[in-house]
Amino acid sequence: MPVSVQAATAPEWTVCPRCRALVYTRRLERNLLVCPECQYHARLTALERVRQLLDPGSVEPLSFAVGSEDHLRFVDTRPYTDRLHSARLSTGLDEGVLCLRGRIDGHPVVAAVMDFRFLGGSLGAAVGEMITLAAETALADRTPLLLVTASGGARMQEGALSLMQMAKTSQALGRLDEEGILTVSLVTDPTYGGVAASFATLCDVIIAEPRARLGFAGPRVIRQTIRQSLPSGFQEAESLLANGLVDDVVPRAALRPALARLLTFAAPVVPRRRASGAVPVIHDPDRLTDEEPWATVQRARDTARPTTLDYIGYLIDGFQELRGDRCGGDCPAIVGGIGRFDGQPVVVIGHQKGHQPADLIARNFGMATPAGYRKAVRLMRLAAKVGVPVLTLIDTPGAYPGVEAEAGGQAVAIAEALRLMAALPVPIVAAVTGEGGSGGALALAVANQVLMLSGAVYSVISPEGCAAILWDDPAAAPRAASALGLRASDLLRAGIVDGVVPEPEGGAQADPLAAAAALRAAFAAALEDLQPLRPDQLIARRRSRFRRLGAPTQETVIVEGANR
Repeated sequence: MPVSVQAATAPEWTVCPRCRALVYTRRLERNLLVCPECQYHARLTALERVRQLLDPGSVEPLSFAVGSEDHLRFVDTRPYTDRLHSARLSTGLDEGVLCLRGRIDGHPVVAAVMDFRFLGGSLGAAVGEMITLAAETALADRTPLLLVTASGGARMQEGALSLMQMAKTSQALGRLDEEGILTVSLVTDPTYGGVAASFATLCDVIIAEPRARLGFAGPRVIRQTIRQSLPSGFQEAESLLANGLVDDVVPRAALRPALARLLTFAAPVVPRRRASGAVPVIHDPDRLTDEEPWATVQRARDTARPTTLDYIGYLIDGFQELRGDRCGGDCPAIVGGIGRFDGQPVVVIGHQKGHQPADLIARNFGMATPAGYRKAVRLMRLAAKVGVPVLTLIDTPGAYPGVEAEAGGQAVAIAEALRLMAALPVPIVAAVTGEGGSGGALALAVANQVLMLSGAVYSVISPEGCAAILWDDPAAAPRAASALGLRASDLLRAGIVDGVVPEPEGGAQADPLAAAAALRAAFAAALEDLQPLRPDQLIARRRSRFRRLGAPTQETVIVEGANR
């Protein structure tokens, strides 16, 4: 049964329905109707939500001439027309959603905010029409769309017409996908049924309030239809996050800045001039000082080296991590999200290891599962939709080889990533920052330019794996390292990488700030070269780059998909 804040005998005090704490009402209001004792997030009206999220003075209501009709002459315990009349009187709304233009921290947005008080936020023809009109307004304005959802599902009193709104709103979101308009969903408690199975989960980014429930079939329906017992936290935001179905769980007080960061991603580019001077990228392998291969491997594996999240902290402004593959999994060995690199919106993705044993274990030592590669694919598709570059940071021993990964389609997930990257219509720059192990590394490295730190390694297999297979002796790993050609100089000479970024003396781990500064300059130079190119040119160059690797010594030219 849904819970709401209830007034105690004295109106200046409120009893939290979850923890039963007695809270001073003004304190509760200052805390945005979040219980200070148990963090229970009480439901908000649509107007309260608008006041909390949008800039004061920026709100312009979108007055759509839409009204509900009782075409079925539906009567349960009361006629449908009576229910509509009562809902309008009690809420002050014409229907279960409030649509408007406004700004969040100065960033323009079109918003559709649902109100659960209006017939349980149910999706009827009028609500579906208003959501669709809001999406069409966002398309006409070329402005991001924010959907704040709160619904028990489709409106049964309107029969199959209500069901059709799922298709109608979904195709409206599809049009925004086609036109590159950013969409964001804020899931509040509860969001069920037809709303959950349409526009609420079709947005580019889905964030949820703590313990907000989201699902197609509600707990009562599940219990009554199939008599299944439900686990603790069933369909709550935290469980959804762990299962890869939402991008983040954000407390109410942090929602405005979180949404502002997301909208910054869609804001105009703020160009920054690249600092004058030589970019520290080496293109001549003879300029590199070679270290003994096995020693290079050991240095590349040093847990003191900067991780992907370390580099993101140095390089990316306003980073917002996005999680989950939207298919039921999230892999902590791959992190990704959106932010700005030198004023340019980008999607950044990379393998994440850690420095301490607990971090390494939690991140599976940077060995990704299929969910990690599917997450990367989802983020790359977002980059393609909104037309921003992709930066990848590679540091993995290889893809996770466990039974569950194989059962989950590890090979398929990697193959899909390779194919998608080859055809992505935006600039891609990859950098191997530590270990570049096998197909697990390549799945993030099908790029227009592939860079490599001078102390990193990149190989078809680990030296230990090679030694075990070819010499039947893992102790022969140093010998395998020498044979595999995995150092930066070897790879630059073979054309596997396009440039090498020198590390400070002692390696990136000795001076992470200097290593990050060198990587920043290398990324900036690469993007400066690539961004004037049209999408078809970016794709053609990327395909040509990989087409020539391993080809006969005579020149192979690829022009518009044909080999000559």
